[in-house]
Amino acid sequence: MAGVYSVSQVNSYIKNMFAQDFALSRISVRGEVSNCKYHTSGHIYFTLKDGTGTLAAVMFASQRRGLSFQLQEGQQVVVTGAVDVYERDGKYQLYARKVEQDGRGALFERFCRLRDELEEMGMFAAEYKQPIPTYARKVGVVTASTGAAIRDIMNIAARRNPYVQLALYPALVQGAGAAASVAEGIRRLDQLGMDVLIVGRGGGSIEDLWAFNEEEVARAIFECRTPVISAVGHETDVTIADYVADLRAPTPSAAAELAVFDYRQFEEQRLACLSALNRGMGYQVERLRQQTEQYRLHLRLHDPERQLREKRQRLIDAGEHLQALMERRILDARHRLALVSGRLNGLSPLEKISRGFGFLTDEKDRRIHSVHQVEQGDVILVRITDGKLSAQITGKEEMADGFDS
Repeated sequence: MAGVYSVSQVNSYIKNMFAQDFALSRISVRGEVSNCKYHTSGHIYFTLKDGTGTLAAVMFASQRRGLSFQLQEGQQVVVTGAVDVYERDGKYQLYARKVEQDGRGALFERFCRLRDELEEMGMFAAEYKQPIPTYARKVGVVTASTGAAIRDIMNIAARRNPYVQLALYPALVQGAGAAASVAEGIRRLDQLGMDVLIVGRGGGSIEDLWAFNEEEVARAIFECRTPVISAVGHETDVTIADYVADLRAPTPSAAAELAVFDYRQFEEQRLACLSALNRGMGYQVERLRQQTEQYRLHLRLHDPERQLREKRQRLIDAGEHLQALMERRILDARHRLALVSGRLNGLSPLEKISRGFGFLTDEKDRRIHSVHQVEQGDVILVRITDGKLSAQITGKEEMADGFDS
């Protein structure tokens, strides 16, 4: 059959036509950035759009020196480059060499107006944020029932804590009626007494995520009594729901990590705490046992009966010491008395009388030891061993040298 060509031949022919068109080899296109993705290789894939059409575009890593800002959803830009055909897929796209900002797109303007309005109303204020429970047992999820988001959440929840209960409200997350569906899902799960809610979806363009930029969803999140974690799109995607929610997660997977506690880690911590508690209790018991033993020894040392025995023994010892001291002193006194007695006996008149001497006194019992004490005719008394004699002085004679030999 004449005139039949292969797909590759057709694509190659179209590619040559684009290459020969001078206008397409260097062209500047104005449009709004949508579905922007930064690839790990450094290439940037995005879509330019206006009110009636879209144009796929790519900026290779080698051309990024022509980009002086972070390319984001909703930006109005002017892209300079060449329109060419990707021969393998048969699709044409704009190969960007330079990108310049040209104001903001309509959707982005609408986003900023609503964001500023809700912020002025205080819906983003920190004092209205509720803390996310550390140990949630019931987690509600508002997202599409068939998207990647719910699969990621279920997988992570099962891995981290198989005992957690997930309650899914299958909401529309894109297109007409999506905002109302998400808001209704938030209200329904809030009534079921969940511990925490995850509200979100996977990534997409600003149009795909727009339901989470609607005021209806923002008010449902703000009025929700259950703490809400927003998880919309990728890490670079920011929506109104992120501002209103109690906590923003960069992705649905990260939201599951934040909402569902790791049961194995919790169990390890519990066992570690239990072990530490047992060690602490053992230490306290041992410390109290030693303290009790010290108190027992202290009481034993200060036992009244023991003290009474000790003081009684001290009293006995003191009595014995006193008795010994008294006996020693009596013995000393007796010894001194014997010495004094011996001396007195040596001086006693009676002692001399017993040896043949007499003791002379006058009638008034005054001792006579000199001849000058009596006169002739005086009566004197002479005491001898066995009695007393009365005598009268008939004469006296004084001797100069004592007794007459």
